[in-house]
Amino acid sequence: MTRQDRPVAPSGGSPTADPARHAPPVEVSSANQARLLELARLAVVVVAGVRPEADLRAAIAAGPRPDVPAPAFVTLTLDGALRGCMGNLDPESAVWASVVDAAGWAAREDPRFARVRERDLVGLHIDVSILGPSVLLADPLDWRLGTDGVIVRLGGRRGLLLPEVAADVTGGRVEMLQICCRKAGLAADDWRESPAEVSAFRTLRFGGPVLI
Repeated sequence: MTRQDRPVAPSGGSPTADPARHAPPVEVSSANQARLLELARLAVVVVAGVRPEADLRAAIAAGPRPDVPAPAFVTLTLDGALRGCMGNLDPESAVWASVVDAAGWAAREDPRFARVRERDLVGLHIDVSILGPSVLLADPLDWRLGTDGVIVRLGGRRGLLLPEVAADVTGGRVEMLQICCRKAGLAADDWRESPAEVSAFRTLRFGGPVLI
């Protein structure tokens, strides 16, 4: 599921290209990871009604706030099952704002799930994925399954999958691209059509239980 201004409902073979042409890794210091995770947890707890929104605003104001611009996704799982996944894909949004937005949206606005309540917090796990810059691919299959996420764009529509989704996909790169197309409201094989664009990106993922 992705969101920018408004919420939007998150192939086999070896790559042959020079690895230097692939999407670069994402670097976030351990201190900033800890701070971003702290803010994401608080955003979820606020949605659940356990803490007031004023506490989140105060925590943001108190800093530190990692200000480098970066999109982010937040994934919630409850006892191992998906409970929400949303992302802020605005490349100009400060990473702390992307994470806070995505966490709140994942807990409140994923249309596949009810809003997270206090009773859900025990056993709820949160993962933050910071997205690096995307690389437009000349060959739509030239990306690393399980390492790269993928984006398909066509006709103003966009579908995105995080790298971790590969673990649940049996059809390799082709199936990943087909899923992206369906998420975008396109036909499954529209990624093969001109002027479709396929891009790859890396993520840095970290997380832990919501309640600590």
